[in-house]
Amino acid sequence: MAVKVTWFGHSVAQVETDQVNLLIDPFFTGNDKASLTKDEVNPDVIVVTHGHGDHVGDTVEIAKRTGALVISNFEIINWLQEQGVENVHPQHIGGGFNYEWGRLKLTIAHHGSGLPDGSYGGNPAGVLLTVGGKTVYHAGDTGLFYDMKLIGDEGVDLAILPIGDNFTMGPDDAHRAVELIRPKIVVPIHFDTFDVIQQDAQAWVDRAAKRFDVDARLMAPGDTVEL
Repeated sequence: MAVKVTWFGHSVAQVETDQVNLLIDPFFTGNDKASLTKDEVNPDVIVVTHGHGDHVGDTVEIAKRTGALVISNFEIINWLQEQGVENVHPQHIGGGFNYEWGRLKLTIAHHGSGLPDGSYGGNPAGVLLTVGGKTVYHAGDTGLFYDMKLIGDEGVDLAILPIGDNFTMGPDDAHRAVELIRPKIVVPIHFDTFDVIQQDAQAWVDRAAKRFDVDARLMAPGDTVEL
């Protein structure tokens, strides 16, 4: 079964199989790097890694329009229900769930998670997704942590890692993350959207490919990796 992963800019990633169209952190409105608008996506599932506005993004509008199932931590799910989102499934750090289309586990992420209106957003998370016989790790917004090695022990086909610095891992720590996770393919995200996270992503990819036994790819918004 083919697994297609498309990056739409910032931290927005879409994972598609013949069973599911899953959208992570749908930040389109206000994202100048986005290659689509919120009205052009039609996910079956939306996953929100944490409560910050550049990750919750257009979740409410997209979920109401499409009826997509929204998966996030318990606190964010409660907040989304208050916004009128009805089709939801709460999880929490370290907890996985077997859906009909695959398994999704929320992992540690070292970051904040306050919601756009100041509400408590619980703990931030990464996403370990097993679909179509492949394993995809979307780290969310996080600093480097040594337990990434344990995530790597799961056998990661694709790691999607922030490199922007200031709010998340920077280039050097993201390289250390590659060393710990040992993915087959790695894609950098969460860079260049704002002035404070400007990075030379091509240099990061070139260095990762040279230092590690990894297929490091620089994607433009709208590009797809097929696993």
